[in-house]
Amino acid sequence: MIDRKEIEDYVLALSPLPTGMKPFGRLQKSVHAVLFDVYGTLFISGSGDIGTMRRQTQGQKIERLVRKYRLARPPEELTEAFFEQIEAVHREKSKKGIEAPEVEIDRVWMAVLGIDDRSLARRFAVEYELIVNPVYPMPGAEKTLSGLHKKGVFMGIVSNAQFFTPWLFSWFFGNPPEGLGFDPELQIYSYRFGVAKPSTALFIAAARRLQHLGVSPDQALVVGNDMRNDVAAAQRAGFQTALFAGDARSLRLREDDPDCRDTKPDLVVTELVQLLDHV
Repeated sequence: MIDRKEIEDYVLALSPLPTGMKPFGRLQKSVHAVLFDVYGTLFISGSGDIGTMRRQTQGQKIERLVRKYRLARPPEELTEAFFEQIEAVHREKSKKGIEAPEVEIDRVWMAVLGIDDRSLARRFAVEYELIVNPVYPMPGAEKTLSGLHKKGVFMGIVSNAQFFTPWLFSWFFGNPPEGLGFDPELQIYSYRFGVAKPSTALFIAAARRLQHLGVSPDQALVVGNDMRNDVAAAQRAGFQTALFAGDARSLRLREDDPDCRDTKPDLVVTELVQLLDHV
């Protein structure tokens, strides 16, 4: 794992932007597990969410990164090749019938940079990601996780993510997810499955793992900032849901999306700590 000291230059203190929404709702059943989205929920995402930074190249910073790694290609060409490679992988997986295909971003960069050194590709990928999508802990995240852990509920993650996503917890909280109370078997990251939300595949995988712990989906709460990717997809898999409406950057109400037209979360929370009143 890349050390926090190595990414200090990319860390920006971010604050959530108000959404104007108010908390409401209640849960139908008692909760024995809480599953979190990461980007836009546990962490403020400068671009709103992982995978949404297309064309947000941060020109000068990318130029410095290109010089640092002594790359011959200009930043614009490199960025274009990056997105073309992602789209090529998506097309290939879609032909195989995979809904909402996901890439492994280190392998994408290996192809774009023309290298076989996965470790080097990962270092470049981390720096590039932190430039185009700076992240910072959501207010109350650590307190909420600690409070849930003390209550004895299982905690998990269901998130569109890449290899570096679990590292965020070590960088900002000083502990890996397991050290914060997340069950190792309940950490569902899209890059490991080759499929991303809004596919229900990740939530179905989470439901199966919860069953081994004696918890049914309707006894678990999914918390996320996206009505389609989190709320609607989780409800299709039988989960209770909480829409996190705490940051205007990442709040996705999807009011014009037909898949969300009749979707309503069980809860709306505007601060993560509000979850402790319901669990």
